[in-house]
Amino acid sequence: MTDNAILPETENLSEDIKLYSIRAIGGATFLGGPLAGGFMISENFRAINKPVQGRNALLMAILVAIAVFSMVFFVPETILDKIPNVIIPSLYTVIGLGIVEWQMGDLLKNHKAANKPFYSGWRAAGIGLISLIITFAILLAGIFLLGNDAVYEEYDTQMEPYFENENNTLGFYDRLETASVNELLYELDSNAIPKWIENVAIIKKVNTLEDLPPELVKQNTVLLEYAELRVETFKLFRKAIEENTTYYDNELEQLHLKIENTINTLE
Repeated sequence: MTDNAILPETENLSEDIKLYSIRAIGGATFLGGPLAGGFMISENFRAINKPVQGRNALLMAILVAIAVFSMVFFVPETILDKIPNVIIPSLYTVIGLGIVEWQMGDLLKNHKAANKPFYSGWRAAGIGLISLIITFAILLAGIFLLGNDAVYEEYDTQMEPYFENENNTLGFYDRLETASVNELLYELDSNAIPKWIENVAIIKKVNTLEDLPPELVKQNTVLLEYAELRVETFKLFRKAIEENTTYYDNELEQLHLKIENTINTLE
């Protein structure tokens, strides 16, 4: 090769064109994720007038980023905890560098051999940092949104026995005029009163869920009051039935009015 020979794939590059080196792409990818590497590869392609390949590189980086996000969001934590933190960024960095070597390895080597300029490592680090910030923002948004969904699902699961208990106890009113005293006392002692005491405990347990949305906290305040009123009402029913008296009728009426008002606040 003579001194005037032109190196392959650099003949159309002017002295002013700058590219990102393999080392810069690798460092930025490790720091900022696939988006950083994809952006820099895309810029290299654009610099040599290959915009289609540039768009494809950026699209591939976005797909890899989506795959990484999906793994973070949907792979069980018990599995992720067993994977060393350095493994995932190392993996997509190696894959990214492999793609760079395949797509433009000779170009970058020839560019360097021709003493043509590269962007500084500081610029690459800045791109990596910006990409890292964007990645964290996406992760936090995803955690917030999916985390809320998980809280709602957990809330519904833990509250299911509460509403089952409610349905299983309100039949007492249908039997109030037909069942015997012993039957009513047995139902109150074995079913109605224990299940509403259980409902009070259920609400208190559900209130300990982390990141419980404010509207559910407010709803639980009402449901707790409702459960406590039911306990008080059924205990008073028991007392009235056992004593065979109408002395507590007015108090029972007031309790039922409070229950009705409490239920109305949920609507």
